Amino acid sequence: MLRTRIITAVILALLFVGALFFLSERGWRLFTFVIVMLAFWEWARIARFSGIGSKVFIAASLAAGAAFCYALSADGGPVFERAQGIVAAAFAAASLFWIIIVPLWLKFGWRPTNALLLAATGWVVIFPTWFALMLHRDISPWYLLGLMALVWVADISAYFAGHAFGRHKLAPGISPGKTWEGVAGAIVGVLAYAVLSCWLLSRYGEGVAGIAVHSWPAIVIAFVILAALSILGDLFESWMKRGAELKDSSNLLPGHGGVLDRVDALTSTLPVAPFIFLWLGKWLG
Repeated sequence: MLRTRIITAVILALLFVGALFFLSERGWRLFTFVIVMLAFWEWARIARFSGIGSKVFIAASLAAGAAFCYALSADGGPVFERAQGIVAAAFAAASLFWIIIVPLWLKFGWRPTNALLLAATGWVVIFPTWFALMLHRDISPWYLLGLMALVWVADISAYFAGHAFGRHKLAPGISPGKTWEGVAGAIVGVLAYAVLSCWLLSRYGEGVAGIAVHSWPAIVIAFVILAALSILGDLFESWMKRGAELKDSSNLLPGHGGVLDRVDALTSTLPVAPFIFLWLGKWLG
């Protein structure tokens, strides 16, 4: 099992990094669109749509995604300039969802059964993440990779801290393995990563990533907030899977479960990051 997991992780990492740095903008758009459609297929399983409901949901998602791709291909320029209204609205909806709605959702243990509500939830979770993958890569592949690395650092730090010191359960009814000590470990790991990132950006950011550091405090605080949101994204997907009596979102990735199992923490961080950086930049910049 461990061998399978490692092999799958290496293949996924090589495939993703190769696509991130070497595909054209159109190639990256189509590459991520495939991932998004697989995520929608998995969401249909998690939402427990009927056979017809699942087909309608996937078809509607495919049509909406294809329409967005067509709109982007109609003109040149950065993604945000070509679809500014759609992308900004999607990021705003995602920020509202993850910062306000999801904490309440988990606190009160909501288990919605309404198909339209579940479909809308899937679109708010997945579409903004797709837009963020394109927007952040437009800024710089290194910028996107750095944001994703933040989530990985938080996850790895939480795992080792929880394994070594975990005593107090974070959400035993949702994910019994997570502890408050793991959360603390994630914050400490991300703080170290934030300081390292600020130092690297201050020395090499303009030349390598096209990004300059204007406010170290803003970046450090933003990283901590995003680390907390990454844990929230993980908990939310775990809650939805428990409601559907699923261990994994699918078995597409040997040893790793499904696409949503791999990107759960990214769905709650990548679309919210622009608003957090903008707000903190104005407040502390």
